[in-house]
Amino acid sequence: MTTGAEHSSSDDFPYLAHAKPRPGQIDMIRESREALRNGGYHLAAAPTGIGKTAAALAAALEIAEKTPGQKTIFFLTSRQSQHRIVVDTVRRINQRRTDDDPVTLVDMIGQSGMCVQPFAKESPHVFSMMCSTARREKTCKPWITKAPGLTKRILASPLHVDELVDLAKIHRVDGEITQTCPWKAAREAVNHADIFVGDYNHLFDEGVRTSSLEAMGIAMDDIILVVDEAHNLPDRIRMTMERVITPTIARNATLELEEYVGTLTNLYQQHGADSTAIELDMATWAFEVMKIARIKTADLFRRLHNELTGDQNESHVEVSTFTEVFHRACDEYEGISGQKTLTESEEQNPSKKHGIKREHRLPLLADLLSRCEIDLDAGEGEDPMEPDSHRLGHILSCVNEFGSTTALCLVFSAKGKEGKITSHLLDPGLVSGPVFSATSGAILMSGTLYPPQMYADMLALPKENTTKTAYASPFAGERRPVLVAGDVSTKYTQRSPAMWDKIRAHIQALIDGTPGHIAVFAPSYKMMQEIVENTNFKGVRKVIESREWSKNDIDALVEQLRAERDAGQRILLCGVYGARLSEGIDYNGGILDAVACIGIPNAPPSVRSNALKKYAGDRFGANNAWRYTVTQPAINAILQAMGRPIRSIGDRALILLLDQRHTDRTYATCYPKDLRMNSTNAPTTTASFARRFFSRVHTIDEV
Repeated sequence: MTTGAEHSSSDDFPYLAHAKPRPGQIDMIRESREALRNGGYHLAAAPTGIGKTAAALAAALEIAEKTPGQKTIFFLTSRQSQHRIVVDTVRRINQRRTDDDPVTLVDMIGQSGMCVQPFAKESPHVFSMMCSTARREKTCKPWITKAPGLTKRILASPLHVDELVDLAKIHRVDGEITQTCPWKAAREAVNHADIFVGDYNHLFDEGVRTSSLEAMGIAMDDIILVVDEAHNLPDRIRMTMERVITPTIARNATLELEEYVGTLTNLYQQHGADSTAIELDMATWAFEVMKIARIKTADLFRRLHNELTGDQNESHVEVSTFTEVFHRACDEYEGISGQKTLTESEEQNPSKKHGIKREHRLPLLADLLSRCEIDLDAGEGEDPMEPDSHRLGHILSCVNEFGSTTALCLVFSAKGKEGKITSHLLDPGLVSGPVFSATSGAILMSGTLYPPQMYADMLALPKENTTKTAYASPFAGERRPVLVAGDVSTKYTQRSPAMWDKIRAHIQALIDGTPGHIAVFAPSYKMMQEIVENTNFKGVRKVIESREWSKNDIDALVEQLRAERDAGQRILLCGVYGARLSEGIDYNGGILDAVACIGIPNAPPSVRSNALKKYAGDRFGANNAWRYTVTQPAINAILQAMGRPIRSIGDRALILLLDQRHTDRTYATCYPKDLRMNSTNAPTTTASFARRFFSRVHTIDEV
C-alpha cells in the first residue's frame, strides 16, 4: 500500500496536527474522510506511530466543517489516560491554524471525578445518592450557582479535565470568586464545542446516553463518533450489561421496595398527590410480588445446587426457568392467569384487582426496582455501590430485552455461600449496532483492531457502508524484533516446575542482554506469582502490579521508571495481560527496552465461553467461532503488551514470546501479516540475540 505521504503535505489537510505527514497517516485520513462523507464507518487497525489520533481528528473535523448543520465530534475512550493525548493534539492543531476560528473542545470524566464537594471521595453509590439529594434539596451551592461567561472561558482554549475543574473553582462573577459545579458546566458547554472527549458509556450505556444527550442538547444524528482503543468496546459493552443475582439480593430488593413503599405512603399522606398515589400503588404491587419471588428464588438456587454433579461448580440456566420465578409470583399474588385485556387506566395502576398481562410483568417490575429510592445504609448485597433493587431491575430488563434470543446466557455458579446467577450478553452488537446506525458516521481505531472484519462483525456495523484497513506498522522490523522461545510453553498439559524454570531462565537471559528496564506479562496473577513474583532475578529490582493500584499510582510509576533509568538502575516490571500495566499506559521516551510475554491468555473453559463459541458459530460461521472468541482475543491482548515500549518512531525494543505455540498456524494467523518472528531454543541464544540487537540498534536520542 502506498502511504501517499510522498504526494501530499499537511497543507492538503487543514486539521492535521503534524507539519509533516507520517507514513500511513495520509491513507488513514483519506479513508476515514471518505467513509464519513458517505455517512459510513471506517475501522482502522493503526499501529502505534502512525498518528491515529491526529488522523481521526483531521478527517472528522474536516467533514464536520463541510457538513450542513452543527456536528459534534464525540471522541470516546476506555481510559482517562487517553484524554490527555486528544487535548494535546487539538492544541497542536490550533497552533498550526492561522485563522481566528480555533477548534473548541470539552474534556469530561465521571461526575464524582469532577466534583468539588467533600462527598466526592465516597463510594460511587453513596456519592450518587448524596449528590442527587443535594441537588434536589438545593443544598449544593456549586450546582445551583449560575456562572455567566464560564462556557466561553471553557471553550477559549482546549483544557484537560483537571484544568477545567480548576477553572470552575476560581471563576469570577461580578468580581467575586464563585465556585461552580465543573461537571454541570462541562455538560452545558458541549453543545457549543467542536469536540467532546469522554468515556464509552456516554453513548453505549442507555441510561447515561439518555441523560447526557438531553443535558447537552445534542441529537444522535448530529454526532460524528470516534471510538479510540476500539478493541475494548465489545468487552466493555458485555461488562456493562453483566449483573448478578443471589437469594440475598432478591431478599434485599424486597426490603428496599418495602422501604420505598413506606416513603411513598408518607408522601401521599402529607401531600395527597395523584402521581404519588399511582407510584405508591405500583410500588406496592412490586413489593407484594417480590415477597413471593424471593422465596421462589431461594427454591431455584437450592434446585440448581442439587442438579450439579461430580466436580461441576457451574451450569447453564434457561432464561425461561429464571423468568418463571417472577411470573409464578405474579400469578400467586394476583390469583389470576394474567391474560385479561386491561384498560389504559388499569395498565397505569396495577393493583391486585387488576391482572397484569404476562408480557408487561417483567418490564414493569424491572422499572419499579430500578427507580426504588432507599436510605444510604440499606441493603446487604455483595456490591455496596449499587442497591440490590437496581441490580435485580437491571437483570430483569436485560432478560426482557434479550431473553428471547440466544444472545443472552445465564450462568449459575456454586461458588460462595449461596451461589449466584450471572447474566452475560454474548452479542455486543445488539447494543452497539443501533448506536452506530443513529450517528452521522464513525471512525473506530486501535493498534490491535485486528482483524478489522472481526470487529465489524462483533459490533454489528452495516456491511454496505463500512470500510476496513489494517495499516502497516511504521516501525522497521529491525527496530522491534520478535523472538519466540521454542522450548517453553504454558499449555496446561506441559506445566511443571521444570517448565517454569526454563521460562525463568529465558527471562534472566533477556535481563542479562538488555541495558534498561524490562516488562514481563503473564496470563493471570496466579501464573505471575508462580513464575516471577517469588523469584530473585539478578541485575534488576522487581515491581509487581497490584489490583489495588489507582491512576495516580500508575502515573507515579512511569515517573519512577524514568528517574531510575537516569540513575542507572534497572527495573523488571511485572504485570498481567489486559490489566493496568499492559494497556493504556504511554511508556514514552523509550523507558522500556524489552517486553517478555509469558504464555497465551486463553480464557479457561466455562459455561459462558462455551455459550459464546456456540453463539459466534451460529452468528458468524463455524470457521470464525474459535478465532473470534478464543485465539484472536488472546493474541490481541499480547499485541497490546508488545506495543507498550514502542510509542514513537525513534523507539526500539526487543519482544520475547515465551510460548512455542505462537508459531503454530492456529495462533500465527492471528498476527498482522507484516510481523516477522525469530526463534530461540535456549536461554544462551536469547541473551546473545539481545546483546546483538542493543549493540546495533539505538533510540533516535542515542544516535
